[in-house]
Amino acid sequence: MKLRVFTAFSGYDSQCMALQRIAERHPDFEFELVGWSEIERNAIAAHDAVFPQWRDRNYGDICEIDWTKVPDFDLFTYSSPCQDFSLAGVQRGGQEGSGTRSSLLWECRRAILAKRPRFLLLENVSNLVSEKFIKTFSKWEQELASYGYDNYYKVLNAKDYGVPQNRERVFLVSFLHSQIFNFPKPVPLELRLKDVLEDKVAERYYLSEKAIAGLLEHNEKHEARGTGFLFKPKDISVNGGGYANCIATKPGYETGTYILCSDHPSGETEQLAEQRHRGSGRNLSDNLQRRKGRNAENR
Repeated sequence: MKLRVFTAFSGYDSQCMALQRIAERHPDFEFELVGWSEIERNAIAAHDAVFPQWRDRNYGDICEIDWTKVPDFDLFTYSSPCQDFSLAGVQRGGQEGSGTRSSLLWECRRAILAKRPRFLLLENVSNLVSEKFIKTFSKWEQELASYGYDNYYKVLNAKDYGVPQNRERVFLVSFLHSQIFNFPKPVPLELRLKDVLEDKVAERYYLSEKAIAGLLEHNEKHEARGTGFLFKPKDISVNGGGYANCIATKPGYETGTYILCSDHPSGETEQLAEQRHRGSGRNLSDNLQRRKGRNAENR
C-alpha cells in the first residue's frame, strides 16, 4: 500500500528526501507526495529541482488552502516557521492569533481536522520545548490528543544520527490510533566535517583581513569582560569533535549561514591572526552522499 504524503512549510522537502532513502533501502515501501505547501520562491525553485515530478502539486499559502479540494493523505508533516521560537530570532513566540510567523502552526489544525491523517510529524527548534515556550507546545499537544492522537516528542541532535553538525531539533510524532513508538537510538558518528567540506575553496569564501581584525577585536572585548561569546575557528579534526556548530540563519540576512574553520591543520585559535579563514555556506547534503563511500573506504 502506497503511503500518501502532504508536506506543509515544505522548503526543499527533506521529509521526502528521507522517504526516498527508506524506499531505496526497502523496495516494498512506496510513497507519493499528493501535495505540498510553500510560498518562498527560492524554496519552491529548490523543491522543483529536487522533485520535478511534483512541481504542479504546490498548494501555496497554507492559510488559503481549501482542504476539501486536496487529495486524502496518510502522513502530514509540518515543520512550521521557527523564527519566533529560535534563540537566533527575537522570540516573539507562536501563540494562536499573535500574527507571528511561528503562529502559522495553528493553521495546521484545518488540515488535520479535514483529512484526519494517520500520522503527523512536527519538527522545530528545540527552544519550542524550553521553559519560555513549553506552554504553547503543550497546548498544541493537548489539542492533538483531543482529536484522538497519541503523541511522542523528543529533542534529537543531528550529530547523533550520522550528520556532522551539532543541531538540536524537537520532533513530535503523532498517531491517530494507539501505537507504541520509540525514537531511534543514537549511532556513532562516522562522517566528520572534514569529509564533507570541499578541498578547493573559491577565494570569495575567505574572510578579509578586515573581517579577521573585527573578530579579534570582538574576542578581546569579551575576554576583558570575562564572557564566553568568542568567535573561534572550528577544529574540524576528530580531536575537535569533527562536526560543525549549529548552522543558523540570521534574521534580515539572505546569506548569513557559514562555518568558520581554519586552513591551519590543527584549527588552533592562536592561528586566527596568522592564517586566512574561510566561511563555508554550502549545502552539506550532496557532499554527504557523494563522499560517504569514498571516506568509508579510506577509513
